[in-house]
Amino acid sequence: MSYEPLHHKYRPQKFADLVGQTAIATTLTNALLHKRIAPAYLLTGPRGTGKTSSARILAKSLNCLASAAPTPDPCGHCEVCISIARGTALDVIEIDAASNTGVDNIREIIERVQLAPVQARYKVYVIDECHMLSSAAFNALLKTLEEPPEGVVFVLATTDPQRVLPTIISRCQRFDYRRIPLQDMVQHLAKIAAIENINIDNSAINLVAQLSNGGLRDAESLLDQLSLLSGPVTVERVWDLVGVVSQDDLLFLISSIRNQQLESVLEKCRQLLDRGREPLIVLQNLANFYLSLLIAKSAPDRDDLVALTPNTWNLLKQEAKLWNQFDILQGQKMLKECEGQLKNTQQPRLWLEITLVGLLNPAAQPSIQPSIIVNQPTTIQPIQEKIPQQQTKYTEIKPEIKEIKNELPIDLTQNDIWQEVLNSLSPPTTQSLVSQQCNLLRLEQDCAEIAVSSEQIYKYHQSKLNTLIAAFAKVCNRPIKVNFQIISNKKPETKLSVVRETPTAISPPKQEEKPQPQVSTPENIQPLAELPSTKKAAETIAKLFEGEILSNDS
Repeated sequence: MSYEPLHHKYRPQKFADLVGQTAIATTLTNALLHKRIAPAYLLTGPRGTGKTSSARILAKSLNCLASAAPTPDPCGHCEVCISIARGTALDVIEIDAASNTGVDNIREIIERVQLAPVQARYKVYVIDECHMLSSAAFNALLKTLEEPPEGVVFVLATTDPQRVLPTIISRCQRFDYRRIPLQDMVQHLAKIAAIENINIDNSAINLVAQLSNGGLRDAESLLDQLSLLSGPVTVERVWDLVGVVSQDDLLFLISSIRNQQLESVLEKCRQLLDRGREPLIVLQNLANFYLSLLIAKSAPDRDDLVALTPNTWNLLKQEAKLWNQFDILQGQKMLKECEGQLKNTQQPRLWLEITLVGLLNPAAQPSIQPSIIVNQPTTIQPIQEKIPQQQTKYTEIKPEIKEIKNELPIDLTQNDIWQEVLNSLSPPTTQSLVSQQCNLLRLEQDCAEIAVSSEQIYKYHQSKLNTLIAAFAKVCNRPIKVNFQIISNKKPETKLSVVRETPTAISPPKQEEKPQPQVSTPENIQPLAELPSTKKAAETIAKLFEGEILSNDS
């Protein structure tokens, strides 16, 4: 006898056998009892939740020969029920829309619909993954779907209802299948394990149910794989088989990060990679564990919100007491930002280690400090160097420059506080950008003013405002309001009278300077506003120089 996988062997044969879909099973059962059969049904939901099984159960319920009318309890032993279960029934046609997407395939179905059933009462067309049909194919099916011949039922199944045309959805009775609840799945898997004599403990069954993410077919397939192992199936063996990071390893990483144990973090990371764990999987599993840590911190009584074993959940609640919520959220944010880097880089192992090291407190990393100290003066120096140049060129803006200049000097105490604020920022990229682009103007009792050089930099750091507020509060031990002030390095526009030393139209060749009374004598200079026009002034100066050039050539 050929081997039959568990997800085929334990496929539900009646609506009462559907796991975790009580509302749908009740609705379809009542429709059969009251003989209110719709011409078309649309079954939507995640994979492995019972859509195709429900379509076959409906086909058997409509055509079971053991009953004189449609029944919610097909016998499963008559010729029609057996042929439907095997997929060989002449009057129940299952179509894979992924390989029959064109309008010609639908036209063939429409032509066959007109033929009467051969053996059964109803002709049932099951179109699986119907969202793969083209728009032309959907439109060709519209009329037949709304008013099919008597004795024809359409059942459309899809995992992506958003791609199904609204005109198709409006002509069907829609049933949305939900992910299988954890407790229902655990009971079902335990029942299968008992029947099949699979030596697996309750914690491992619970873990299998969690890893399947609400898909019963995935859970049964994983249980089928575990049954091939020799000896008892434990939680550790489940982790090894599925190739993800165990909860014990994640708990160790979380504890090492909290304790600033750089060596332990790197050692555990390399152990995981050497055991065949993919860097991206390690990052995603750790991000998920950070979420569980946040739930353990803020809602320790909601174990239903996490996918953890009871023992790990209890240990995580104890670990969460040693964390503050801000550090957890910052860690989650950094892991999220680094996921794209790991997906696109050619050195995922390297970037995973860099990311894990970045989760440590930046103040505990001496390698970061020198770069911050070197970069710090650059935030003040450019403004101080440019002040003399602005004084010589635009005398009218001297008071404004002096006013800003008086705000810039920082005493030693404020400088120390600003340095501590920079050290407490994370991740290192944010720390470096704030150090290079921002400068502390003044720090009062409850307010800090920070200078930036442009509107673009202001908008960027405005998104980091909460991070800066938290950093100031941490260093000063009191709430500090943070304001940004834009101090532009651009030269302001003035309405000074300007003497053009070189004409804009023609540049004279380099030669010994000769006195030019019409240009250089101060008494002959007129403000630009009094000239007839800027164009005429330029033409006049150009002609003077042209005459100069011609005379020199001659």
